Amino acid sequence: MGWSYPDISLEDLMKLVKAFVDVLILASGYQSTGRHAHWDSHNIKKAFQWAILLQNVFKGLTRLDDHEDSIKEVDAALSELKSSQHFPQGLAHLSSATLSRAMDLILKRLIHTLPLRESNLRAIITAVIEMDFDELQRIDNNCLHVYLERLTRDASINSNLSRPNFLLDDLTFSSPEAAPSGKHENWIDGGFSRCALQEFETRQHAVSSISAVQTGLDILLKTIGQSLCNEPGSIPYGERMHHQTSLITEEPPVESVVWNHWRSRNLSYMLDRRTMRLVSGASLIFSDPKGQWVQILERLNVSAENDDNLFETIELLLLGCITDKWSSLIDHLMSSSCESLTMSKLYHDVHNLSLGRSHELCCNVGLMNSKEKSVLDYLEVFLSSQLNQLWKLSPIVAAVALPCWSQLFKSYLSKLQSQFRGDSSTIRCCSCSTDGKEHRECEVAERIWCIYIIHVGRSHRTCSTNSI
Repeated sequence: MGWSYPDISLEDLMKLVKAFVDVLILASGYQSTGRHAHWDSHNIKKAFQWAILLQNVFKGLTRLDDHEDSIKEVDAALSELKSSQHFPQGLAHLSSATLSRAMDLILKRLIHTLPLRESNLRAIITAVIEMDFDELQRIDNNCLHVYLERLTRDASINSNLSRPNFLLDDLTFSSPEAAPSGKHENWIDGGFSRCALQEFETRQHAVSSISAVQTGLDILLKTIGQSLCNEPGSIPYGERMHHQTSLITEEPPVESVVWNHWRSRNLSYMLDRRTMRLVSGASLIFSDPKGQWVQILERLNVSAENDDNLFETIELLLLGCITDKWSSLIDHLMSSSCESLTMSKLYHDVHNLSLGRSHELCCNVGLMNSKEKSVLDYLEVFLSSQLNQLWKLSPIVAAVALPCWSQLFKSYLSKLQSQFRGDSSTIRCCSCSTDGKEHRECEVAERIWCIYIIHVGRSHRTCSTNSI
């Protein structure tokens, strides 16, 4: 039979849904231009009223005798709407079922996504109280007394807040035209205020959990740094100098204290709070279709006023290539034990990567998923004329993010090899060549070590495991 809802046409309903999607986007705190969205109590109340309207329509659909055909029609229209490459993927779950809980959607969006500055917090609280008052005034003249009385009944409040399934769709939101038949009959204690308090409590629990994780991360980072410095084989500085002078004719291996120092420093970057936020952000941004995240990056580039912004965009792209592998890369770096290898040996094995002689190729070709490949393709074009930006990042970033078969990796390695050999180069990480010294504890040596650990050492372990 198709669409049979008498109060509104499907076309008009979809116009309301599109407008509501725009409201949900603004509820994230930002406009489509990237500027901050302004939310005051008046605008929040309008958003609530819009949500109530949609919620009543979609709940009304389910009350029709032949509602199944109408539900199929609207879900088909929603699927077509979501198929657009410009539709926000964060709302891809939108359906007739979720829109029948539109108030739940908008309230959660405002509280959990909107940055809770003091002005925003005040606006949300003001809006929910006014919504409760508007509802209560129609059924009780002494609304202030009733509102305060019911909110201060601690036993009732605590009981409701502890209910795990207390959701906004449990409430009956009456339309202005439909007055309740009995006193307080359609108004559950606390209404909007109670639901807002529950969401604030949920957000507070999330913030507390994140804070606990960050504290644990700081402790882990400090412990790793201390344990690496105290590992067996770490030679005190005085003994190290004596050891160096006793090996004049033969190149000594990279000392364990240097090896552990590089590992500790690069682990510090990977476990740093800022890096973790960038990895989370990259995971979120690049989960969208390419057309959407390209637009986001273009806005970032347009708004970039200095090299620091450009640097962070490049860092975000590099991390976007490896978000799914981040934990395993940390595990690998933590478990990489010190090897008795000379700097020449490290350079030789890394040099073989550019010649295609690495086991890494046979182990890892084709393991990049389509998302990572899209990010890498974009990055290669983006960095084609500004490869020097890679030297502003931690040495571990390029090593973990760039697969050795990519052109970008080969270009990066070529520049690094030129510096190691002392060839003339526009990029200089250290002064070893100028001072006539060997690369032993400088940035060039550290970058070569990072590539060795990630591409050579890791491939040996992977291929050995696969051959068992």
